[in-house]
Amino acid sequence: MDLPIYYTRAEYIETDTGNKVSRRATISGPQNIILGGKTIIASGAIIRGDLRRTGPGHAVVISLGRYCLIGEGCVMRPPYKTYRGNFNYYPMKIGDHVHIGANSIVEAATIGNHVEIGKNCIIGKFTIIKDCAKIADNTVIPPNTVVPALALFAGSPGRFVEDLPESTPEMVEAQTKQYYTRFQPLPTER
Repeated sequence: MDLPIYYTRAEYIETDTGNKVSRRATISGPQNIILGGKTIIASGAIIRGDLRRTGPGHAVVISLGRYCLIGEGCVMRPPYKTYRGNFNYYPMKIGDHVHIGANSIVEAATIGNHVEIGKNCIIGKFTIIKDCAKIADNTVIPPNTVVPALALFAGSPGRFVEDLPESTPEMVEAQTKQYYTRFQPLPTER
């Protein structure tokens, strides 16, 4: 049995759908961010939902699936480019069971389901990470890279290292669910 990971109730806000968001995280433009449920956003994480296309109404800037773990000090901001002289942000879509390690910077366009991103990674603008891929710690993925499904990428710049086992989705799903289950308020505060 894995030991619980304790947090103080004062530090985390828990939503109706089971998301646990640190009060020390910076969530800019929350109306433009969708959290799928049972997602943990650790302290020091910065999620920039305020960076969006200009225009009226709400725009989904960043959507996260279920059981996503956003590590301490992560920065997530939507990718942007200048096209025909107009500067624009583009939405970022992240699937279910995605674990992003501490201090990583993510400007991907799409991250699939069951993806693991290590610590201190830089995921360049408009990167597409397919389902069940893994990015090793300290990897720099250049902009516009497509990381194939079931591939391990490592290095700077990030390169294909090896194929991952077919059991990767089950393993990653078990890890993210287990982490969420272990992430508990301090027993003294019950």
